[in-house]
Amino acid sequence: MPGTTHRRRRTAAAVSALALFLAVGPAAGPAHAAAVYDRRPAATAGLFAVNGPDHAAAQQFSTAGRHVRSVSAFLVSASPAGTLDAQIRTDVADPATAVAEGRVELADLGGAGEGWVDFPVDAELAAGQDYYLVVQASGTSGSVVWNGVRSAVPGALPSWNYDVAYWGGWHAYDSGTLATTHAAFGIGLTGADACGASHTCYRPVPAGDLAATTAGLLGNGTTTVALSPLDAHGASYVPDSNVLRLPDGDWRYLPDGAAQPVTVPAGDPGAAAQIAASRAWLAAGTVPGRTPAERDAAARALLTLRLLTQPNGAVAAAWYGAWKYSWPRDAGFTAAAFAATGHTDEAYRILAYNARTQRADGTWDARTRLDGSGPPDSRHWQLDANGWVPWAVWEWYEAAPGAHRERELRALYPMLEKSEDHVAGSLDAGGLPPASPDYWEIATAAPNIGTAAPLLSGLRAAADLARVTGHPADAHAWTDAAGRLSAGIARDFAPGGYPRTADGLHGRDAAVTFMAPPFGPAPDGLAGAVDATYRALLRPGGGVVPGDDPGHPWADAWGPETAFFALAWSGTGRPGAAGQVVDWLLGHRNMLGELPEQVDPAGNPASVVPLAWTGAVTLLALTQLDGHRLPVPPVRCAPAGHGRYGG
Repeated sequence: MPGTTHRRRRTAAAVSALALFLAVGPAAGPAHAAAVYDRRPAATAGLFAVNGPDHAAAQQFSTAGRHVRSVSAFLVSASPAGTLDAQIRTDVADPATAVAEGRVELADLGGAGEGWVDFPVDAELAAGQDYYLVVQASGTSGSVVWNGVRSAVPGALPSWNYDVAYWGGWHAYDSGTLATTHAAFGIGLTGADACGASHTCYRPVPAGDLAATTAGLLGNGTTTVALSPLDAHGASYVPDSNVLRLPDGDWRYLPDGAAQPVTVPAGDPGAAAQIAASRAWLAAGTVPGRTPAERDAAARALLTLRLLTQPNGAVAAAWYGAWKYSWPRDAGFTAAAFAATGHTDEAYRILAYNARTQRADGTWDARTRLDGSGPPDSRHWQLDANGWVPWAVWEWYEAAPGAHRERELRALYPMLEKSEDHVAGSLDAGGLPPASPDYWEIATAAPNIGTAAPLLSGLRAAADLARVTGHPADAHAWTDAAGRLSAGIARDFAPGGYPRTADGLHGRDAAVTFMAPPFGPAPDGLAGAVDATYRALLRPGGGVVPGDDPGHPWADAWGPETAFFALAWSGTGRPGAAGQVVDWLLGHRNMLGELPEQVDPAGNPASVVPLAWTGAVTLLALTQLDGHRLPVPPVRCAPAGHGRYGG
């Protein structure tokens, strides 16, 4: 899945107070007066590792001139002990220019945790003078990270990073994409601005809970807000809702029309109305599961997918940083999960968004901004979207009520036509698609199963939809293309157990499950290949990695890839094996019951939580385990002479 943070997990030896603020690297440029910039409360992203002696960070600031008795920084510490130091300097690189300093012991804060740390200082600051709040940790046994935001902030002054190995010393984040990096800090915060007013003061959180940057979501249908591990620790959702019950019994939720959450007494009418609305929405569809635990996980996944789905149909992969974009792959599975659980309007909204964001040649960008304005960067597009989107349309059509589905399908048909004509025209003489980055988002030199298998499902699905919409020429052409692609897969992938690439040089791949229902009927020999791949990719603590390509080792187990084995086995008459995988997934949800992108070797939910793709695939597996087999696109033979693309 997409992106990494700047968080670095290193163990630092204890250093002296003098060495702690060692001046290494270029001196800061001349001070430049600016409008007051003495606070930045948002702390949604991990920015800078500050555990020394080779790491520190600073935030440049300016005040109106006043006596200051405290400075604050939002820190996340995986270390239970160590010393946190803060200085106010007039030159970021010169500790001799410090006008004040404060120290806090992590042990006194309760150990590993997250939140605003207040440092006691005593300083008289001059109006219009640029200062630097420098923060560094020493004597730690785990990472300490200074959080903030990665977005434009009008009037902000630069953040600075001290990383000896990477920058050679101090480096200003004042140009290019780095200029939108702003540390969460405060100078002399009191009253409503202090952390006590927002319940965000530093408090202990188990280090394992800090392996993920996010922990849950609040939302109101138009706005979504991520919960941090700090927000989630000791809290729980009110059942079947997105209202958070805090440790003291109060509720926290995002009111209709609001941009920020509020804390209210339990039973607050606005929050109660939102709870009732969530439960009514769940009741309007189905919540799959054979046990209370499975149904609880399914309800949570559905409510999460609902919040990640935007009013325009875009689906955020997760509500954090580089994941807060819409991938056609993830969106397709979300649409299929909504369709399978009776929420076909939500499914159609997603598919319509995919139609609007399709490129002129019939393909899709790797991901788009949530407002549909195009890709956020130059990440290479991935051809598997041309399989997942048509398959999702077919699953929606099979589940949708008859009243409007014909008209809605006709509106989507131009998207299908462009998509599948592109796929059919891309197949080589042997029936395989070109080499393309797969769901790993890593290019391969040879065709890969992570692209070929979904394209096969998409061609079959689109051919069936062409028949029901009265487009026989398209149906014949796409059926012919599916036949050639199926033959190519059988020739070049099946003999090796469906490895990652046709040349067999890149190991096994969890995408072997893409050959199983509900994507298509399982070919002969697939069961053995799925079993062998699962054994090869299984981690000691459970869960699987995407593949065992020696060129791309993986440490963490991945949620979606693990869930795909449950989906394959539940669709091929092996509920026992599927149930064991589902049990593992449910056993590795986080403290709020959310499904993660990854699970680290220690068994902690990691990376981002929740992830739409994990939730969607798990919902599909739970649906099948609950006795409702998902439909499979039919396999038909093209009449002789009807192939448009070399049949």
